[in-house]
Amino acid sequence: MIRVKFPSGSIMKTVIGILIIVGLVLIGSGEYASSAAGTQPGKSALVPQSFTGLAKHASPAVVNIRTVKTIEGGGRVFRHFFQGPRGHGDMFDQFFKKFFDEDPREFKQKSLGSGFILDKNGYIVTNHHVIKNAEEIRVKLKNDKEYDAEIKGADPSTDLALIKIKANEDLPTLEFGSSESLEIGQWIIAIGNPFGLEHTVTAGIVSAKGRVIGAGPYDDFIQTDASINPGNSGGPLINMDGEVVGISTAIVAGGEGIGFAIPITMAKDIIEQLKKTGEVTRGWLGVGIQDLDPELKEYYDVDEGVLVTQVFPGDPADEAGIEPQDIILSVNGKSVDSARELSKVVAELSVGQKAKIRLYHKGEVKTVEVKIAKRDESRIASMQGESFDQSSDELGIEVSNITPNILEQLNLPNRQGVVVVNVAGDSKAAEAGIQKGDIIKEMNHQTIDSVADYESVLSQTEQGEELQFYIKRAHRGYIVVKITK
Repeated sequence: MIRVKFPSGSIMKTVIGILIIVGLVLIGSGEYASSAAGTQPGKSALVPQSFTGLAKHASPAVVNIRTVKTIEGGGRVFRHFFQGPRGHGDMFDQFFKKFFDEDPREFKQKSLGSGFILDKNGYIVTNHHVIKNAEEIRVKLKNDKEYDAEIKGADPSTDLALIKIKANEDLPTLEFGSSESLEIGQWIIAIGNPFGLEHTVTAGIVSAKGRVIGAGPYDDFIQTDASINPGNSGGPLINMDGEVVGISTAIVAGGEGIGFAIPITMAKDIIEQLKKTGEVTRGWLGVGIQDLDPELKEYYDVDEGVLVTQVFPGDPADEAGIEPQDIILSVNGKSVDSARELSKVVAELSVGQKAKIRLYHKGEVKTVEVKIAKRDESRIASMQGESFDQSSDELGIEVSNITPNILEQLNLPNRQGVVVVNVAGDSKAAEAGIQKGDIIKEMNHQTIDSVADYESVLSQTEQGEELQFYIKRAHRGYIVVKITK
C-alpha cells in the first residue's frame, strides 16, 4: 500500500487557498464565455457560445429586396457575364464588347439587396444604391410573404433610403442602438442576403470606426470583419443586445474580411427626415475647403483648423466676409480640424440658424456671424465644373498670367495668381515638386497677381535664401513648396 502524506499547518492552508482561487477563475471564465456581451473592461474577449438567440430575435425583421430597372444596351453588366471564354483580350471578348456596346435594345436589369423593418407601419431602411432608378421593388419577408414597395425618400450623400410596404400582418421590427458607444473589438453580427442567399447571418467584431473610404462628403464608416458581400447592402449590423448599430453598405473589392457600415447614430436623423418629408435638409456655408497639412500649418503658423480655398459669391460665407485663405477654427465653439469634420458640423445646422464662425483672417483671429443656408446638391455639382505675358527663370519655372481662356480651361474662381506653364526637367523646381498647371498664389506671404509680381519677389530674394511658394493644385487643393534659390 502506498501512503500519501499531505502537507500540514500553514502549507496545507496555502494549497487549499490556491485550489479555491483556481476553481473560482475557471467558474468565472465559464460564466463569461456564456455571456452575450463579451466586451466588459478588464476581461478577456472570449467567443460567445452561440449567436442563435440573437439571430432568432433579429432575422424576422430583415427583408430581401429585389428591384428591376430598364437599361439601354448591355453595358458593364452584360460585358461582365458575357466576356470571352479565355478572358479579356481575345477575339471573342472583342466581339462581345462591340456587340453589347452598340446594341440599342433595352434590357431589364434585376438586382438584390437587403433592408430591415423600422416600424409596424411598414417602413423599411435600406441603401440608396439598392433602389436607385428602380421601376419595380419587391420585398420578401422571412416568412416568405412578398409585397410591393414604394420609395418614400432617399439621400444619395449617405447612401440611405426609406421604402414602405402595406402589410396586413403584425410586422416584426428592430430597435436602434448607439454606434457611438461601440468599441473596437466588440462582437456584432450582420444579417442580409449575400449573392441572393436569403437571411444569412455572419459574425465578427468592430474592426475600426470613423473610416473614410471616399464614398462621399460624410464618410464615417464602421469597419467590420463580419462577412459582408454583394446583396448584404442595406442589411443591419446588430450588437449583442439585438439593437441595430450600423447599416451594411460597402465592401473592398477583392478584400476578405473588410466591410463597412453606416453608423446608426448618424443615420437616425436622416431616416427621420426621410420619413417626415422624403428628403434631407442640410446646412450650407458656401465655401470650398481642405485640410491643413504640416507645411500649410507652418506657413500660416497655426496648429489646427480648416483652410478656405474658395468662397461662392452671394452665399452665407461671402456675405459674412469670409475670404479664400482664411482658416476656420471653430463653429459655435466646436473646434474643427478637418474638412470632413467641418462639413459634418455645418450640415447638422438648421437652415436660417445664425452660427458663430471663429477664424484666422489675415494674421488675426476673429469671429463672424453667418446665417446658414440650405445645401443644394444640384447647384453644388454645377459649380464644380488678354495679354499673354510669360516668364522663365533660374529655378526652372515658366509662368504666365491667367488669361480668360486659362481661367475657363482650369475652372478657376478668379484670375489671381500666375500659372506654371512649364517646368524644366533638371531644375530646382522639378526637384522640389512644382508641376505644370500649378497656380502660384503667393511667394513668401506676398500676393502674386501677375508675372510682374512673380519676378519682383524672385528678384528680391538673395541666392541661398528660401522661397515659399503657396500653390493651388488641381485635385489637391493648396500646398506649400519650398525652394532654396
